[in-house]
Amino acid sequence: MKKITLFVSVLLFFFSSMVSAHGPVRQKAEEKITINAPAEKVWAIIKNYGDMSWHPEVFNTTVKGDNTKGAIRVLTLKDGGTITEELKKHDDAKMSYAYKITEMSSSKSITHAGAEEKVPALPVNDYAASIELADKGGSTEVIWKAGYYRAYMNNNPPEEMNEEAANTAVKAMLETGLINLKKLAEK
Repeated sequence: MKKITLFVSVLLFFFSSMVSAHGPVRQKAEEKITINAPAEKVWAIIKNYGDMSWHPEVFNTTVKGDNTKGAIRVLTLKDGGTITEELKKHDDAKMSYAYKITEMSSSKSITHAGAEEKVPALPVNDYAASIELADKGGSTEVIWKAGYYRAYMNNNPPEEMNEEAANTAVKAMLETGLINLKKLAEK
């Protein structure tokens, strides 16, 4: 009986350790907007992967390649941060493309748990996104989706790199871009 009790106790200990010792959970964001303009007009504004001038938070974009898989663009943000992204797929017929962040500059350094941590320009890790247009008979629905982890991949993240910081920053980036795209396309 003692052996069974000991075995059950050890089993419960390992199970409870595993349950409380998990890392970050993949986050998702999806923003949509309806634009009172034909899909072809909206697509003409965003289809060039190397041109992010339609997004108000992007100061400058440089690109290596064109609208083909593997093209690399570097976004310089208005605050000076940089984000490097790789094009994963581009489909003119479906008016969509997908990309992944491959590198980011740091916006600042903080001390957390006795170590210096660099906070990335966008507080995320393993970020991938897609943007697609749907023709709604004279108007256009634009859907921008992203999947990512918080920037701090260990347990007990600092507030600058937790899920809330990641979700807030991604939502703001997507919303700001879509709102400005609407303004440009409806002119």
